[in-house]
Amino acid sequence: MIRKRVQEKKREIDVTKIFLSATHTHTAPALADDSTIFSFRYQIPEEGVLQVEDYRAYFVCQVADAIITAWEKRQPGSVSWGLSHAVVAYNRRVVYANGTSVMYGNTDSPGLMSLEGIEDHDINLLFFFNNQNHLIATCVNVACPAQDVEHRSAVNADYWHPVREKLKQRFGQELTVLGWGGAAGDQSPRPVYRKAAEERMIRLRNLSSTEEIARRIFIAVEEAYETVKNERCKNVPLIHKAKTISLPMRKVTPEEYELSRKERDMYKKQIAANPAAAANVFAPMTWNDDVVKRFEKQKENPNPEFETEIHVLRIGDIAICTNQFELFTDYGIRIQARSHALQTFVVSFAGPITYLPTDKAAKGGGYSAVIQSGIIGPEGGQILVNHTVDLINQMFPVKE
Repeated sequence: MIRKRVQEKKREIDVTKIFLSATHTHTAPALADDSTIFSFRYQIPEEGVLQVEDYRAYFVCQVADAIITAWEKRQPGSVSWGLSHAVVAYNRRVVYANGTSVMYGNTDSPGLMSLEGIEDHDINLLFFFNNQNHLIATCVNVACPAQDVEHRSAVNADYWHPVREKLKQRFGQELTVLGWGGAAGDQSPRPVYRKAAEERMIRLRNLSSTEEIARRIFIAVEEAYETVKNERCKNVPLIHKAKTISLPMRKVTPEEYELSRKERDMYKKQIAANPAAAANVFAPMTWNDDVVKRFEKQKENPNPEFETEIHVLRIGDIAICTNQFELFTDYGIRIQARSHALQTFVVSFAGPITYLPTDKAAKGGGYSAVIQSGIIGPEGGQILVNHTVDLINQMFPVKE
């Protein structure tokens, strides 16, 4: 819808090069209500709130018009890039001796073995300057969803709001701050152990938890800025390629079908008996119903595939790559490690989100790795990595 509006109002813009990504806050207005596309849906009250269709129309106008304004106001400037670090994300999948994994699992258990995956504390940064060498925009790439603030009914930008506020206080109120979420399907800003020690330090600093996260990110951004601010580049390669690729869909087993069917029917009965129950069980009902539908489609097509759009940009020495998934951290590390770019920004959540777990996670099970949580499995994840790396390295040929 945004591409269509931009195309209608500014035909010179190549709308195939437009991509959107979410910060994945759990306190944002709903954009989706189509049961044929989105499986995990919430029941929106019919009164007292803006309806999904109306909000979506408002959102499209705001974003499309911002794109057009930015295009029309382009001016010569310079860019710099930097790498910093901040502990924002923690692995949230706990592994037990019986081989199972649980998101936010209890760590005070004799059966505890480990956390399931790696943690990525890199902060990749882009800094844009005008011709007076004044910082006008920054892109901050953090491998973590914006989910410190959760389970509220009010719109909240989570830790990105205090990040923006602190950076504007430092660099000026006109600064644009673009937050990019990285590969972090198995990470979140909430630790699963040493919680009391973390909370004590935050309390002694007289901060909220979102302010504490913002403090860490702000320090990382400022340190990188001070390091690279004098290495501004004006004439750099700018290449942008968009590609649609096909990934094998994760197959639903008969056992997974039966379990999902039973769960769906149970929630349906609860809603039929008490419509008010939909507030709590509508989402898991649609979540399981999607698996049932996928299994039925498999009977007609036993090897289903899913088309997804990826983007790769080169700006000077750095690469930016996108994917629509809540990509587990290991995949982001694979892309960065194999990339020939000096730095590689992995931008996840660039499209309708579905988890994409690793093989280890899929075997361990649990929310975020079970069949209901994602339409693409580890095989598709590696194909996504390979396509992305190939596109990046075409832009960064190895010097002989």
